[in-house]
Amino acid sequence: MQAANANTSGAPTNGVETGATDDFVTVYVGETLFGLAIERVHDVFVPSGVTPVPLAPAEIVGLLNLRGRVVTAMSLRRRLGLPDAEAEADGTKASPKMAIGLEQAGETFALVVDGVGEVLKLGADSREAVPINLDPRFRDLAICVHRLDGRLLVILDVDALLGFTPAGAKAA
Repeated sequence: MQAANANTSGAPTNGVETGATDDFVTVYVGETLFGLAIERVHDVFVPSGVTPVPLAPAEIVGLLNLRGRVVTAMSLRRRLGLPDAEAEADGTKASPKMAIGLEQAGETFALVVDGVGEVLKLGADSREAVPINLDPRFRDLAICVHRLDGRLLVILDVDALLGFTPAGAKAA
């Protein structure tokens, strides 16, 4: 995976010191742009051969084989409480476009997304707290946001994303 940002040398941009930066892999769900910390991303691939799992939570698409490992495939759309992608023009079911390989507690997950963007190196100058008026479906899974040229990049908390406790549920 290559960084798409031209300023990867860490040198000042336009003579201005930018300070510490963080790298994010950007993904799309519909028109919404999300970011995942690059150190949590292990793979970017096109999912194929997904086997459904009976009685699994709604966000689990199924299981797939990733280089000889059985991986749980999870839909970011469903995890965010969004409807599945529209069916194709010919009436067939929309297929997953891309997946991001993530690991948590020794388990590998494939996060199914509509598309993968570029790798961005972002500094604290564009970082903001999660806005109170952000869609509640996104707010509970977000760490922060970055404002980028008229777009909002919502940085997702991978640990919260892969935790399957419903938002707002009380511990037993």
